[in-house]
Amino acid sequence: MSFIRSFIAIEIENEETLKRIIKLKHVLEDLGLDAKFVEDENIHLTIRFLGEVPLSTIEQTKEVLEYVASIVKPFIIKIAGLGAFPSTNRPRVIWVGVVEGFEKLTEIRKIIDSEIMRRGLREVQRDQHEFSPHITIARLRSYKNLEKLKPLFLEYVNYEFGLSEITQIKLKKSTLTPRGPIYSDIHVTKLKKSV
Repeated sequence: MSFIRSFIAIEIENEETLKRIIKLKHVLEDLGLDAKFVEDENIHLTIRFLGEVPLSTIEQTKEVLEYVASIVKPFIIKIAGLGAFPSTNRPRVIWVGVVEGFEKLTEIRKIIDSEIMRRGLREVQRDQHEFSPHITIARLRSYKNLEKLKPLFLEYVNYEFGLSEITQIKLKKSTLTPRGPIYSDIHVTKLKKSV
């Protein structure tokens, strides 16, 4: 049986907003951090990581996303702020935040989780963390040059990257390679506008 490493995500559909996120990422790249940065084309917001799942689960997940699209209409998110998990003092994951639209993202996540349970999709990896909508831009391997990073958390704490309409949800495949993951779309579900 073949298994596919996959996750459910939304992408930043507004090009100007995405460009501002990428611009900040390049600023961080120039700090000399010991970090793995997300490639420009891989920037996304993860709704649910599924893990290594069989094709039957992939097919059911497509149905789940179509169900989500029958309930949730297109909506706007506002992206602002720079932060880190677990904290800006001990950063491991550097992210930009979502300050508007997170209720919709949380609703989508809840629908997906309840459908995974209802359908008995046991292969789906259990989530380790409470859902907190964010866009990961880097993962730190060590605290090298951390003193250069800390002022940027303050400088960008309320920085507004912009708005983006969300019109689709994607089921994506993640292929791990020595140079980093390669993401590809398995299924794209368009949210249906109200008539």
